[in-house]
Amino acid sequence: MNRDETTAALAAAERLYDDRQVEAALDRMALAITADLGGHVPLVLCVMIGGLVPAGRLLPKLGFPLDVDYVHATRYRGATAGGELHWIARPRTSLQGRTVLIVDDILDEGHTLRGIIDDCYAQGAERVVTAVLVKKEHDRCHPEVAAEYIGLTVDDRYVFGSGMDYREMLRNAPGIYAVADK
Repeated sequence: MNRDETTAALAAAERLYDDRQVEAALDRMALAITADLGGHVPLVLCVMIGGLVPAGRLLPKLGFPLDVDYVHATRYRGATAGGELHWIARPRTSLQGRTVLIVDDILDEGHTLRGIIDDCYAQGAERVVTAVLVKKEHDRCHPEVAAEYIGLTVDDRYVFGSGMDYREMLRNAPGIYAVADK
């Protein structure tokens, strides 16, 4: 996408949540995570690239000791529909016996998240919980995937902003937007 196409996509999109609503959702998530994990020293795994913005905004709100690492696994590779899970990076930190908090941008069908959860357990994690900024509402979600911490919900539309991309761009858009229906 070039600059004009990106600008046009943003201008045509419907804003579902503004940045204040996103921040309030992150505050609610932080309170729940602190209540559940504050007595542990969890390993927080940011799912790259989409989880970068939510994790970066969430971490300062977690006022307890924790470790941070990342994973990079994708099914999209710049497309708007997913394929096979492709691993780019696994965590460098040992997961053996750890409580792991996975932070991602969106829970759509859950196949990527399921693969990451399975990989964490395969690496010896004792407990794995997930936090997603957005959960998409539909009936196609992987039956064995449910996020413990959810910031916001959206209808079954293609969304971007606050870490989520539209054709690898607009992750930095403040708030959450739905691509205009064609």
